[in-house]
Amino acid sequence: MGVMPSAIKAFPRPLQVMQLFARRPIPVSWRAAVGETAPTPALRYPADTFGYRNDSRIHHRGKPDLYANWCIVIARAVTQFRRFARFDAAAPRVAPEAYTALVRRVVALAPWRPPFPDAARIVVPGFASLHEFTRAQEPAVKAGLSGRFWTWVHPTNWRMALPSPPGEQERTAMEVIDEVRAGRPVQLFITDFPRIKVNHSVLVYDYRVTSEQTVEFLVYDPNDAHAPGRMRFDRRLGRFIPAPLLGVDVPSFRAFRIYYSDRN
Repeated sequence: MGVMPSAIKAFPRPLQVMQLFARRPIPVSWRAAVGETAPTPALRYPADTFGYRNDSRIHHRGKPDLYANWCIVIARAVTQFRRFARFDAAAPRVAPEAYTALVRRVVALAPWRPPFPDAARIVVPGFASLHEFTRAQEPAVKAGLSGRFWTWVHPTNWRMALPSPPGEQERTAMEVIDEVRAGRPVQLFITDFPRIKVNHSVLVYDYRVTSEQTVEFLVYDPNDAHAPGRMRFDRRLGRFIPAPLLGVDVPSFRAFRIYYSDRN
């Protein structure tokens, strides 16, 4: 299912995770000027995002066709389509079963692999963008996604139960800035553990340094198919803050990068 089983043996144990944190330097400055934004957003919003939402078990409780706990899979799939697929609006559309098979091919590829050259990309015929495709072929796309269970038991989820080393969240914020600056969206797992009012995943695609102490990130939120979300990092708190994120009603949370290498 998904990319998890073939890679799971490579993941570090909790002690290795803590040792990895300890070895990495803590930034002493933003390396970014107040007012700076990404040269170009790392995603085209909404074209490069899904046209349907992941439901929330809290906010959509009782919904008869509840589609919940797919946020990590959907956010990861956005990266996979961006790296390994292309859309050909001029090509004839195919049967839903064929689209399901195409989705399975795309999401079977590890999201940390280098992007495919155009000639090697998996072609999705009949649509101009991921947003248009997923909105029109929602049942076929859902049938092609898999791996939800493995996102729940992903070994690096252990990090949320470990204490944050000094500077860990600031380092994460700086890594996100560097990646988005280079044109690469960043998938984050966000949590307020041990409260567990939010365990969610978003994809950062733009930023703005709003002061010497704060930076605001623009994110694709799988729970919202209509508008981007916002989250802010505050150096004084050493935490991220919803600014806002749909349905996230907590004062702050931690964020962890996921699916950027075979160990994360």
